[in-house]
Amino acid sequence: MQAVAGNIDSLANNLSGYLPHEQINNVRRAYYYAEQAHDGQFRRSGDPYITHPLAVAGILGEMHMDPQSLMAAMLHDVIEDTGITKTAIKSQFGNNVADLVDGVSKLNKITFSSRAEAQAENFQKMAMAMAKDLRVILVKIADRLHNMRTLDVLTPEKRRRIARETLDIYAPIANRLGMNNVRIEFEDLGFAALHPMRARRIAAAVKQIRGNRKEIVSQIQTSLEACLEREGLPGRTIGREKHLYSIYEKMRSKRKSF
Repeated sequence: MQAVAGNIDSLANNLSGYLPHEQINNVRRAYYYAEQAHDGQFRRSGDPYITHPLAVAGILGEMHMDPQSLMAAMLHDVIEDTGITKTAIKSQFGNNVADLVDGVSKLNKITFSSRAEAQAENFQKMAMAMAKDLRVILVKIADRLHNMRTLDVLTPEKRRRIARETLDIYAPIANRLGMNNVRIEFEDLGFAALHPMRARRIAAAVKQIRGNRKEIVSQIQTSLEACLEREGLPGRTIGREKHLYSIYEKMRSKRKSF
């Protein structure tokens, strides 16, 4: 377990950029509690299970989330997978963290009989959870993001099911929350899992025509910034390349070739 323990040090180091020492120690405590709870459990990849909650907490740390969210990320599968109760978590880490962990566990139990039902009901239930505490959704989004990043170890059928659910449910939620980078990653990872050949072909086509476009965009950006500065107007300019899933959707909806 030493390699994994090293990762908690790395996370703690990253968190020190915005959290005080005492709060980081609380996150560490949640980590060691989860490590013990998940002892003997492994991911499909063969990694110790604790690597998953640690990665989820890492994603939330990049978003500069509060310590309760990070602690809930460490503990988010404990109720469901280890038999430890909400009461036990409450006595160790307080009401806030216990409620967040319980909220994520309840979201994990939502099942749907059809895609239409998934979209309608899940949005409704997610909205209710959001109204209570938005952080439940953010922990769940980080959980799904790490699962999407590690899809390769699953069977093709399971990969497709999770990818479809991500595109139908989690990408739109990330979009509604203004989490654009997460939405794009959800869409591109989901697209690659659902339609691997199409994703590879579009990626190759984009690479082929990219050429000096980045350089052109950079030149335009520099010119605009110089112009804004000359006129004394505060602002920033951003140039972006359309992501793969967005290209695919546009080709499909407008019936256009690449």
